[in-house]
Amino acid sequence: MQQTHTRPADSWSPLYFLASLGAGGLAVTFFMYLMFWVPHPGQPVPVFEDILAAFQSGSLAMQAAILVAVTGIAGFAFLNIRMLVWNLRQLSAFSKTEAYTRLMTSNAETTLLAMPLALAMTVNAMFILGLVFVPGLWSIVEYMFPAAMVTFAAIAYLAFRRIGAFLGRVLSEGGVFDVTANNSFAQLLPAFALAMTAVGMAAPAAMSTTPLTVGIALVLSIALGTIAGLYALVAAIVAVNSMLHHGTARESAPTLMVVVPILTILGIMMMRQEHGLHTTFEMHGGRADTLILTTTILAVQAVFLALGLLVLRRQNYAASFLTGPKNSAGSYALVCPGVALSVMLHFWINKGLVGAGLIAKFGVAYWGLTGLAVAFQVAMIALVFHLNRRHFGRGKGEAAGLRTA
Repeated sequence: MQQTHTRPADSWSPLYFLASLGAGGLAVTFFMYLMFWVPHPGQPVPVFEDILAAFQSGSLAMQAAILVAVTGIAGFAFLNIRMLVWNLRQLSAFSKTEAYTRLMTSNAETTLLAMPLALAMTVNAMFILGLVFVPGLWSIVEYMFPAAMVTFAAIAYLAFRRIGAFLGRVLSEGGVFDVTANNSFAQLLPAFALAMTAVGMAAPAAMSTTPLTVGIALVLSIALGTIAGLYALVAAIVAVNSMLHHGTARESAPTLMVVVPILTILGIMMMRQEHGLHTTFEMHGGRADTLILTTTILAVQAVFLALGLLVLRRQNYAASFLTGPKNSAGSYALVCPGVALSVMLHFWINKGLVGAGLIAKFGVAYWGLTGLAVAFQVAMIALVFHLNRRHFGRGKGEAAGLRTA
């Protein structure tokens, strides 16, 4: 008689949207290879024609890097979209259950913000796919920017509606928010979602040559980024008070490092805004401005990474949820900090250190530091595969997969 296996993912949670988010983030890490190693004169990002020219005329190492990059982008973008579609189907079914009703009356209502967060990441991933694989895309990109801004505005609206429903309930009724259960940074998820829409909204500010498009992108991205930062600050302060009284919730301990991806996203947003101000409005900054910004961000990220790893080690999180008998959808939150650090290191090295003239591009110091960014990337790839096997595998010896409920 054939034995049936129940996957952990069959007990669905909105946090499984983080599986889609992590895959999209890894696609971005591979795009960093092309962004900083492939020459792209005439536009701020490499496009299909630049990549093809670099592959045809480049060294064997350049050709290998491009092959790895485009393969990684295609593979993880596919996984990102596949996971998103699966999660949207699961959410549709989940919304008709009693568990959904209970969720909407608890602190965990904000986990639904993982959906607009994942949607925004997928839009970013699809734009990268277009740049890398679609010939002639840059010739029509000015028509795409308004459509992209409308899309991110719609996702932001969806996020604000979810946030408004939650805050309206807990602030008007009173006594419905469990402060003792707020002993993690789980409530920073709404800020994460808003930050992701902000960085997407900032893309036209950096890439468009139409002043009106740049101006609208600047205004909207500044507004979204400011609200995201404010929300994150307030939520973190409230959560720290609860953690000091009750300790960190063991299953939610990975959220202690959610500050890392939020800062990376807001940092990229600010660099995009600065580029738009420079190219369109002739607002010139100093050579070291980006170095100061990225170094400051990395310093804060290092603090929260160290804090999160310390708590995870003290609570033996890995032994319980990564290698042990328990499974938690929140484990996918561990992917975000590593991906964010890899991306921010690339910007720090290329826009900060190289841009300020502290190190030579493609020199020994350059590759030594870049190796650290690649190490974080490889570690997160391994973690994603490991988590997918644990949560979506259908039995010992069977390949991990997805199915619709």
